[in-house]
Amino acid sequence: MSATTVTTPARPARATSGPAPHRPRRPRRPEGTSLLTPRRVALYCLLVVLLAVFVLPLLFALSGSFKPRADIFGEPLRLIPTTATLENYANLLSSQPFWSWFGMSVGVATVATVVSVFVCALAGFGFAKYRFRGKQALFTVMFSSLAVPFAVILVPLFVLLVKTGLGTPWFALIVPWVAPAFGIFMMQQYIVQSVPDEILEAARIDGCSEFRIFLRVVLPLLRPSLGALAVWSFLQSYNSFLWPLVMVSDVQQYTLPLGLNILYASENKAFDLVLPGAVLASVPMIIVFLLLRKQLLEGLSAGAVKG
Repeated sequence: MSATTVTTPARPARATSGPAPHRPRRPRRPEGTSLLTPRRVALYCLLVVLLAVFVLPLLFALSGSFKPRADIFGEPLRLIPTTATLENYANLLSSQPFWSWFGMSVGVATVATVVSVFVCALAGFGFAKYRFRGKQALFTVMFSSLAVPFAVILVPLFVLLVKTGLGTPWFALIVPWVAPAFGIFMMQQYIVQSVPDEILEAARIDGCSEFRIFLRVVLPLLRPSLGALAVWSFLQSYNSFLWPLVMVSDVQQYTLPLGLNILYASENKAFDLVLPGAVLASVPMIIVFLLLRKQLLEGLSAGAVKG
């Protein structure tokens, strides 16, 4: 018997890769040249001036909150107090219902923000992905309301709430921020750009209802814009002054802007109480910004780069 040899077929030779695509290189900066061009120096100077304009008042408020009243406007002005004291904070918290104002402002702003973000997202989804009779006319009326100052509807809205028995502060202070036209328009534009129709059709084929599609499919895709809208809504409600001034008569139910205005309008203008109140009032806004800064930046930059 003759032994049979098994020969393995030769492997095909690998195709040699062609030459790597040529990538243009940036021209090297000549040695000895500086990156500080006159235009860049002017830009840096402008940024420093803007930073000083925004930061110095905050530093002055923080510094003045630890100064005695006689030293707040002393000459020369000092950012670092010579005799720091916590007496201003102690007097504010002991002599004024500050925590009632603080809780009223934070509670109203939080509820108004949650309701506003949900309603605006739902309305924006309807305008962006559904066709119905009168859609264009309704959207035009909604968008045109941006040109109407709030002072124009102040008295009619006040009369409407009082006549219907809904003038209680916790309800009345939230009403103006439930469905702002800016929020609806913002969400409608973001949904048009970021939510493809194919995803919605796939969810409908799987048997999802329209509201479940909104909750389970659309809302997770709107996280950046929801964060940006939440920051905007919170600031609008938290800093509101004119509407609470009209609706609230009980000092214990004042919001922080009203309470600080009372301190400022009192005899001798109590700056030693106003400045600590302003510093404490800024804490919730700083916390909201820190928690939602990522979503805020993503939401504001959405649409700037085509994806």
